[in-house]
Amino acid sequence: MTEVTDELDDSPILEEVLGDALVKLRIFHTKLAREGEPRGLIGPRDIGIIWERHILNSASIVPFVRKSTAKRQFKTVADIGSGGGFPGIVAAACLPDHRFTLVEPMERRIEWLNECVSDMGLDNVTVVRARANEMIEAIRGPKANRKGRGGTPRTTPVLDLDGNPITIRHPFAVVTCRAVAPMTKLSGWTLPLLETGGRLIALKGRSAQDEIDKATKEIIRNGGIHPRVVEAEVGPGLEATHILMVDKR
Repeated sequence: MTEVTDELDDSPILEEVLGDALVKLRIFHTKLAREGEPRGLIGPRDIGIIWERHILNSASIVPFVRKSTAKRQFKTVADIGSGGGFPGIVAAACLPDHRFTLVEPMERRIEWLNECVSDMGLDNVTVVRARANEMIEAIRGPKANRKGRGGTPRTTPVLDLDGNPITIRHPFAVVTCRAVAPMTKLSGWTLPLLETGGRLIALKGRSAQDEIDKATKEIIRNGGIHPRVVEAEVGPGLEATHILMVDKR
């Protein structure tokens, strides 16, 4: 198999944008280049542009996460539908003082994420095999039934997709995601996970504003306010990306 060179491998842009996280993200890049395409995590045309398309693109959310958590004691982030680790793995490497929970339902992707966390030495990451709905239920609290002795309610913990209790109990300061679903669905999967004053930060394409327009009712219903789209720099001389943000009432 021919080794493919990434266009930005030796570019000073990497250190400029990624800083101290570059060492760990080079490990991630190498793993993606070798295993990402055969494991169905990236497309064959992405091999030579992993830095720009996946890693720097994911890192574009970092300044927005940092600003959103600046005044918060608990800098907690949930990444929904983490998949290959975009943006969750990248953001966690860039923000070691934040606590990340990567939420992904597919078993093979959970295996990948756990490998990346181990290989990169990310001690600020927890990986949970679940859908957003299970996470929402866990935060709302375990269900009570009346099967206990003397009619005393007994709680039933919310389980992940492997049958293990989900130990998360508190809503998050920030929820992130990339390419998961349109806002008509994403609103109900993400906004209930946020604490009051928290923020959804979603990487989106050029149709982001159209998504907001179509999802106005869903955003309001799930406690969202001030939906907006901002352009985010990926790196000097590189095409910017779009970030959709919604605050939690």
